[in-house]
Amino acid sequence: MFGKFKRLLTIGMGAIALSACAVIPDGDRGVIDRAPPVADSAPAAAPSADVLPQDLERHRVALLVPLSGTNAQVGQSIANATTMALLDTGAENLRITTYDTGSDAGEAARRAIADGNRLILGPLVRNNVGNVLQPARDADVPLITFSNDATVARNDVFVMGHVPEQSIERTINFAIDQGARNFAALAPRGDYGNRTLAALERIVGERGGNVVAIERYDRSNTSILSAADRLSTAGGFDTILIADSARMSAMAAPRLKEAGDDLPSLVGTELWSDEAGLTRVPELRGAWFSAVSNDRYERFAESYESRFGDEPFRIASLGYDAVLLTLRLTRDWRPGRDLPDGLLTDSEGFLGLDGPIRFMSNGVGERAFEVRQVGNGVFTVVDAAPSGF
Repeated sequence: MFGKFKRLLTIGMGAIALSACAVIPDGDRGVIDRAPPVADSAPAAAPSADVLPQDLERHRVALLVPLSGTNAQVGQSIANATTMALLDTGAENLRITTYDTGSDAGEAARRAIADGNRLILGPLVRNNVGNVLQPARDADVPLITFSNDATVARNDVFVMGHVPEQSIERTINFAIDQGARNFAALAPRGDYGNRTLAALERIVGERGGNVVAIERYDRSNTSILSAADRLSTAGGFDTILIADSARMSAMAAPRLKEAGDDLPSLVGTELWSDEAGLTRVPELRGAWFSAVSNDRYERFAESYESRFGDEPFRIASLGYDAVLLTLRLTRDWRPGRDLPDGLLTDSEGFLGLDGPIRFMSNGVGERAFEVRQVGNGVFTVVDAAPSGF
């Protein structure tokens, strides 16, 4: 049972060599030791920030995810995935402690720093990054956040999530290579819509195309349908970006084109990934979108379900890959010391469940996306993700 702020995961197994490739789970191995619960009548003393605990043989790493509140299930899924990665790799040189950010991310970060952790995996959402960064920066402890918002990236905040702008760039470049020139967009009001539209306009401009029409809407059924009707009468475009979820996109598509017509082409975002319902919408057949490859993830998901009795959230793969990345860093990182500058921005990157990733100098994780096409009951990969950088 998780305490208010943390769960200690201490892994003791035979060491194995870790390559740059992801280790795919193939069964339970190893033992997880948890600290015994403390009775309510004798609460544990708070650790002293002046006398940090020492661990001369293992790296202390904090996992900051919500274990309570509205995102508790997502946070638990990520925590489970980190446990899997530790077991699968036999990582006896890592000690990962989980801290609950559900009620106070800043306090969770302060506890993590006081406990002597020298790297933070998390937080999950961008709104918590600032609160976590303040105590972490004072202690020179970098963050690897699971957020997909590139705007929070810094030289000490590394964004590991699947950045929507990169998905847009991959899809639009592919569409232009197939002959698309004049684009329209249907995007929700708010941050996500703003980010996707900015990416669309930048890429189309760089490739010499045109964005000839844009319609915005509130995220409601009637609003997106009205916006789609307005856009369908504008004309002058050959390709339409629908920058929304699978459900909203499926509603709008019949207002934008006739089933079976080649034009206008429809393209989507990474939000369409793993949404099989799209393949049952005739007007979306032939549409393109980009996402990271699922080849390794599918085996991970099967192993996760066999261990925990439930399907993982798709984002749980980031927890698994964060452990693989940390193990990669330990090649040149001594326990108890600060993480050396430059290790996280190795230009070669590393290979995880979600394919290759490398952190650029601005802290944004660059990923390799594949282009998929919506078919009748299936998704087809029409342009495979690069195998490296």
